Amino acid sequence: MVLSICIISLNSKEYLAKCLESVIAHTHGVSYELILVDNGSTDGTGMMVAERFPQVRVIRNEMNLGFSKPMNQAVQLASGAYFLALNPDTEISSDCFSDQVDYLERNPEVGVSIPKVLNADGSFQAQSRHGESRPAAVFGYSLGLGKIFTASKPLNSYLMSWLPEDEIAEVKAVSGSSMFIRRQCWEDVGGFDERFFAYQEDSDFCKSARDKGWKVMYVPTCSVVHYSGHGGSKVQPVRTIYEWHRSYFLLYRKHYAKEYFFLFNWLFYGAMTAKLGLALVKNTFRELFKKSPPANLAGDD
Repeated sequence: MVLSICIISLNSKEYLAKCLESVIAHTHGVSYELILVDNGSTDGTGMMVAERFPQVRVIRNEMNLGFSKPMNQAVQLASGAYFLALNPDTEISSDCFSDQVDYLERNPEVGVSIPKVLNADGSFQAQSRHGESRPAAVFGYSLGLGKIFTASKPLNSYLMSWLPEDEIAEVKAVSGSSMFIRRQCWEDVGGFDERFFAYQEDSDFCKSARDKGWKVMYVPTCSVVHYSGHGGSKVQPVRTIYEWHRSYFLLYRKHYAKEYFFLFNWLFYGAMTAKLGLALVKNTFRELFKKSPPANLAGDD
C-alpha cells in the first residue's frame, strides 16, 4: 500500500459522501486505502458509509475526540508509505493524490506537502500554506495590518503573500485539510500532539517536522476544493471557538514563548484572552439573532 487516506468526521454526512465519491472516482495512479474515524456522528454517517462505501475502514468513537487523537487512531491502522490527513469537506476533480505521491517519491527530504487548496468559488485558500504563527504574523493577519503595511514581511508572514500561487515553494506549515505526510517523518515526530484537541495540530506537526530536519512543501501541481467550515467545526460553535484559542495558546507556549521576554508574553496572553472573550460574545449575539431574527436580518455568517 502506498497511500493511506485518513478522514475524521463529525456530522458531515453529505460533504463526506461527496469527498469519498471524488476520491474513488479520480484516484487511479496510486494504490490507496481509505480510513474513516467518526467522532460520534448522529446524522447517519455510519449507515451511509456502510451502504455506499463498504471499502472504507471505519473506527467509531462514542464521542467527539477532536482531530489529533482520531488521526493518530487512523494512522495506527494505516499501512501506507504516505499518509493523507484529509478533511471530509474536500473534493477533487482529477488524480491529484497520485501527483502528490509522485512528488514525495522524487524528493526524499520532504516530510510534509500540500496541493493547491481552493475555496468553493475557485479562489485560492491562502491560509492552507503559511508561515509561523509568531506575534507579528498573528497581529498582521488577524488585525489586517498586513494589508495596510504591504511591504512589511513580518506582518505578512502568516499568509506568506509574496509567494506565487502556482509555484512550488518551501513553507513553514500547511493546513490539515489535505496534508500529505511521509511515514518516516510521522514516526520521527511521533504523530499529532494530542494536547491539541483540534486546530493548530497541523502547524505544531510541521514545526516539529522542520525541527527534525524535514522540509514542508507547497506543491500546486494539482488542486483540492475545501468547503471550509463544513467538516464538523460548526456543529459545536462554542467549543470550536474555545478550542481554537486554546490550541493557539498551546502552540505559542510550546514553540515560541521562550524566545520572547516574559512581560511581552503576559501581554500577548492577555490579548489572546481578550480575543477569546470577544469571539464568545459575538457568537452569543449571533445565536440570539438566529433564534429570533428581525424581519430584515437573517442572523447568519
